Amino acid sequence: MNANPHAAAARQSKREAAEALKIDPLFIRQMVEEFYAAIRSDDRLGPIFSARIADWDDHLDRMTAFWSSVLYESGGFRGNPMAKHIAIPGIERDDFLRWLALFGATLDRLERDPAATRLIIDRARMIADSLLTGIRIHRDGRDDLGAMKGLDDAG
Repeated sequence: MNANPHAAAARQSKREAAEALKIDPLFIRQMVEEFYAAIRSDDRLGPIFSARIADWDDHLDRMTAFWSSVLYESGGFRGNPMAKHIAIPGIERDDFLRWLALFGATLDRLERDPAATRLIIDRARMIADSLLTGIRIHRDGRDDLGAMKGLDDAG
């Protein structure tokens, strides 16, 4: 089955825009590797990840595919991040804020272009916000307005 020509052109345009900001496949892989090295050594997040990830090489490959899909809209990632995160007991807002802080610090160390850093951290924040909202609704059974506020809601 051939891809929709409009969708293919849009994906190519997104990839070219990302690469113009020096977001290329090697950068994405380096970002993923350095970020997860920071996660693994973090007192708060390291235990959460190590309890769930047995094969780090596979995880890094999947996260590289995920971030390539996010940044290039390549459609190359297959998985259900929401289900994985809903299944983590006790994960809360502060865990996502720590995740974002480590992500931001990684991007600052690797920065090639401030616009690229802003683009990636904005996407990471949207993802964290969406996951937290989904956790509040699906895992915690909340239907109040605060559940819909993701990272902006302290409660």
